[in-house]
Amino acid sequence: MEKELAALDEVMAKHDFWDDQQAARTVIDQAKVLRAWVEPWKRAKKACGEVGSILDLLEMEYDEDMANELKKEFDAIEHDLHKLEFKKMLGGEHDINNAIFTIHSGAGGTEACDWVSMLNRMYQRWVENQGFSIKITDLIPGEEAGIKSITFIVEGEYAFGYLKAEKGVHRLVRISPFDSNKRRHTSFASVDVIPEVDEEVDIEIDEKDLRIDTYRSSGAGGQHVNVTDSAVRITHLPTNIVVQCQNERSQFKNRSFAMKILKSRLFERYEKEREAQLMKEYGAKDDIAWGSQIRSYVMHPYSMVKDHRTKVETSNVSAVMDGDIDEFIEAYLKMSKMRDKDVPKNKP
Repeated sequence: MEKELAALDEVMAKHDFWDDQQAARTVIDQAKVLRAWVEPWKRAKKACGEVGSILDLLEMEYDEDMANELKKEFDAIEHDLHKLEFKKMLGGEHDINNAIFTIHSGAGGTEACDWVSMLNRMYQRWVENQGFSIKITDLIPGEEAGIKSITFIVEGEYAFGYLKAEKGVHRLVRISPFDSNKRRHTSFASVDVIPEVDEEVDIEIDEKDLRIDTYRSSGAGGQHVNVTDSAVRITHLPTNIVVQCQNERSQFKNRSFAMKILKSRLFERYEKEREAQLMKEYGAKDDIAWGSQIRSYVMHPYSMVKDHRTKVETSNVSAVMDGDIDEFIEAYLKMSKMRDKDVPKNKP
């Protein structure tokens, strides 16, 4: 891989590299995928060399501080190698892309809006732990508390590959903090995840098919709230797909982000239609459909988070709500990889 990446870097360094923009983007994409493997491997290799040096020093003279430093280095190497092993399960065409992530409140009223806030915090913690970044594009607050709906872009290598495991309905069972009688309530929130598609992906959008509305921004987080009609809502009339963005300062930027999300949603729609036709022709069944309950978070009368697809569960609810969801993501990716072996990717 290192030799392949070095060869691509040489190609990208040529003065005429951008003469053929389509070919250039293909090379950049190939290099991006290789770099996502090579750089972590080189870091782990370098760390192993440093560990060897520390071991040599400890053999000469034991030092407790140095021994503690050695343990930290070992733990870091183990963590990096585990992430590389984890990444091996991400082989989808768009797994390396950024992810457009949306959480909607479902049944449960104020409870459901509060549940969206809790999930939003959980995913933001996970994103921070991965070293990724988040850009909020739209946020609709709940009428009394919490968040009715939020959309954000997760930027990082393989963000979509990881987070696609979270798509579906998430169920919360707890004693309601909004109920004076302290009764147990069940709330639902749906998570939607799509890849942020590259500019060169050929998705034709006719301006005549769009209805573009502007409105005044509202809700927490916008520094320009109630100042100008800068928020943008775009409706794609043939498919009735609606996207909106309100967190940028200008109408132009909000429209640009909304169009990016629309393009990604249309791409996902076309991919789903293609895959559905393929499934129909080969008689394959997919029991993990949008709208199904994928995971339950029970806080009363006992503590348990259980994924209904993989049967993975844990009693450490607080850790999960702090972003410790790798176990669920990894189990889902393993299951999906096994399932995909039985589904033909293309017609013979």
